[in-house]
Amino acid sequence: MKSGKLMLRWASGIMIVLGAGHLSLLAVMAREDVARWVDRGMWAAVPLELSDRGAVQTPASLQNEVTFWAGPGSFAVALILLGCLTWHLAGRGVAVPAAIGWGLAAWCALGGVLLVPSPFFAGTIAGALIVLAARKGRRSEADRRAGRPAAGAREST
Repeated sequence: MKSGKLMLRWASGIMIVLGAGHLSLLAVMAREDVARWVDRGMWAAVPLELSDRGAVQTPASLQNEVTFWAGPGSFAVALILLGCLTWHLAGRGVAVPAAIGWGLAAWCALGGVLLVPSPFFAGTIAGALIVLAARKGRRSEADRRAGRPAAGAREST
């Protein structure tokens, strides 16, 4: 397995584990709210109450909304999808743009600083792996165009 593909697979694995872990942890910690959604339907997650804008929200409704935005409405679902996309692209030999890695690393570093302690910092590793894989892919493509063997490849005599 090429090292660029391996780096992308590790990055995608980290993203999938972070997202799935976040959703699993929420399901354990807020199981009462999630159970109420199952009983009343998913529309109960964030009810649309447009009639009385001046009404004060109850602690229960605020907790319900916090649970939604910490779970299915959070970054976790998007992170899992990005991880799956990265895994798929790595399998096809398509490089993920370095900008995606830089954005992911910056977002996770900022989240880790604002929400200490948290596993956000593991996302910076995934971002760095995407950047490194993109650079390695660019380097090997330039070597192919120049007719040089790829780094780490043996020249045949």
